[in-house]
Amino acid sequence: MIPETIITFIVASSLLSLAPGPDNIFVLTQAALYGRKAGITITLGLCTGLIVHTTAVALGVAAIFAVSLVAFTALKLAGSAYLLYLAWGAFRASAGSLEDGPDTTQPDTWALYRRGIIMNITNPKVAIFFLAFLPQFTTPDAGAITRQMFILGIIFIVLALVIFTIIACLAGLIAGWLQGSAKAQIMLNRLAGLVFTGLAMRLATATS
Repeated sequence: MIPETIITFIVASSLLSLAPGPDNIFVLTQAALYGRKAGITITLGLCTGLIVHTTAVALGVAAIFAVSLVAFTALKLAGSAYLLYLAWGAFRASAGSLEDGPDTTQPDTWALYRRGIIMNITNPKVAIFFLAFLPQFTTPDAGAITRQMFILGIIFIVLALVIFTIIACLAGLIAGWLQGSAKAQIMLNRLAGLVFTGLAMRLATATS
């Protein structure tokens, strides 16, 4: 693969990772609620999901979601249901009186990591995006297409990991303040609930 292609891909991938979307909004809200470590853990989960999508695209499995309405609908409804479950948890966490103090209960590391994976792999739009995006930077002259897909996927994942980690660190700066303010944490929980609900509705109405 020629350097110019790699550089173009890096620039495009970086811009896409920075653009507001379900994944970085997810990292932002969770890091703000639970701290930098939580945001980084979720980032690792999301990137693990991207490994699954990269593999699916490289092996041609992702094409199923582009041509099969049943498969696409089933996966997006599963993803929407999971997002609504997260929304319910966020709204439930915001319940209670301010006198009870802020809710500082943080999900364990495995739960956060698993949350990131499920959030990513149950979104068929990611699979279709990779299916449309990665092949644009491959060429038969550069060798096996499958190998090129994996290389591009790894580059995208590394960039997403770096950018999302930065987002998590920045959002985590306000987590300490939130843990000292019951009112602020309740408001952010409700905001997170609204974000999850909006993402669920967006995914549920997505078309292939």
